[in-house]
Amino acid sequence: MIKQKPFLMTTFLFALTILLSVVGCDRQKSETLRTSMKDEEGASQATTKPKIALIMKSLANDFFSTMAEGARAHSEANPQYELLVNGIKDERDLARQAELVDEMVASGCQAIVIAPADSKALIPSLRKAIKAGVVVVNIDNQLDQSILDQEGITIPFVGPDNRQGARMVAEYLVGKLKAGDEVAILEGITTSFNAQQRKTGFEDALSEGQLTVVSSQSAQWEMNMANTITSSILSEHPTLKAILASNDSMALGAIAAVKEANKTGQIYIVGFDNIQAAQEAIREGKLLATADQHGDQLAVFGIEYALKQIGSQDETLPDKQTAVDLITSDNVGKP
Repeated sequence: MIKQKPFLMTTFLFALTILLSVVGCDRQKSETLRTSMKDEEGASQATTKPKIALIMKSLANDFFSTMAEGARAHSEANPQYELLVNGIKDERDLARQAELVDEMVASGCQAIVIAPADSKALIPSLRKAIKAGVVVVNIDNQLDQSILDQEGITIPFVGPDNRQGARMVAEYLVGKLKAGDEVAILEGITTSFNAQQRKTGFEDALSEGQLTVVSSQSAQWEMNMANTITSSILSEHPTLKAILASNDSMALGAIAAVKEANKTGQIYIVGFDNIQAAQEAIREGKLLATADQHGDQLAVFGIEYALKQIGSQDETLPDKQTAVDLITSDNVGKP
C-alpha cells in the first residue's frame, strides 16, 4: 500500500493538469468568440454607412469639375456617408450615363444624385433604380415631367430656375443695346430641359427689349462647336450686336470666334454657369455677364436631400429651388 501512494499522487496531479488546461482553453475560446463578435459588429456598423453616387455630365466641363470638388469636400467633412463620383466624357454619351446608373445600383448604392445629360432618355434607367429601392435625386437638368408620369415615378428636382437665371442675364444685355439690334443665341442640347429653359429665358428678355434674333442654333454645350457656329453667324450677319450662349463653354467658343473675326469689343457676349474661365473673361472685358447657379454647392444640395430622403418615412420629398445670381464686372469673384 505504501508503494502505491506515489502512483496515486502522480495520477491526481496529471488529472488536475488536464482539467486546468481544458479550463484555460475554454477561456481562450470565450475571449476569441467575444473578439470575433465585436469585429462582426463593427463590420455590420460599417456596412450600414450610406453609399451615395454622384453621376454628372461631361467631366471636361469646368462646371462639373467644380461640382465634383464641392461634393468631395462635403463628403470629407461629413464621413457618415460614402461618396462615389462619376461622369461621362461627352455630354452626348447618353448610353454611358445610363450604364453608370445600372453600375451604381449593382454596387449597392443607397442613393443616386444625377445631373442627366438628357431630360427624357435617362428616365427608364432611373425607374429601374427606384424599383430596386434606390433613392434618386435630380439636380442641374430637370427630368421631363410627362415621361416621369408615364413611368409612374416621382423624382425630386433640386436646382435653380434656369429660365429666370437666363432672363436676368439677357435683361442685363438688353440694357446695353437698342430696339432692333441683331442678336444670336447658342443653345444647349435641345432635348435637355435646362437648355430649353435658358433659351426661353433669353427670348423673354429679348422680346421685351424688341431685339431681333437672327439666328438660334444648338452648339450642344461644346466650345469648339460654338466657335464654328459663331464664325458662320458672324459671316452671315455682319451687323450682329450680341451673342447669348446657354453655357460658359459655348460663350468661350464665341469669344474666340469674335477674336478671329477681329470684332473683339464690338459684340457683346453673355453666358451661363460662372466657371473660372468665364470669370477671367468678365474681368478682361471679353464677356459681359453670366449666371451663377453655384455649381460647387449644387451637388451638395442634392446629396443632403438624398440623405434626408434615406432617413425619411415619406416616399419622396418635394422639389427644392436653389439660388441663381447675375454675375457682372461689378461682382465677379465676390462671395
